[in-house]
Amino acid sequence: MLELNKSYVIDDNQQPIAVQIPIAEFEKIEEILENYGLAKLMEEVDEEKALSKDEALKYYQSLKEENVAS
Repeated sequence: MLELNKSYVIDDNQQPIAVQIPIAEFEKIEEILENYGLAKLMEEVDEEKALSKDEALKYYQSLKEENVAS
């Protein structure tokens, strides 16, 4: 399991309101989530319409770009 070095941000009432993690750990979390999403997308495709790894990566990249543009 991924170990996170987190620091809590607290408000004036000493209540936690946010968490900070090192950027390298954040990037690792992003990579894990993207890989999981890609695997789920590939599972959803019917066998006769299955995408190659390169096709799936290109399609997934286009989805990310659409989400950034909106």
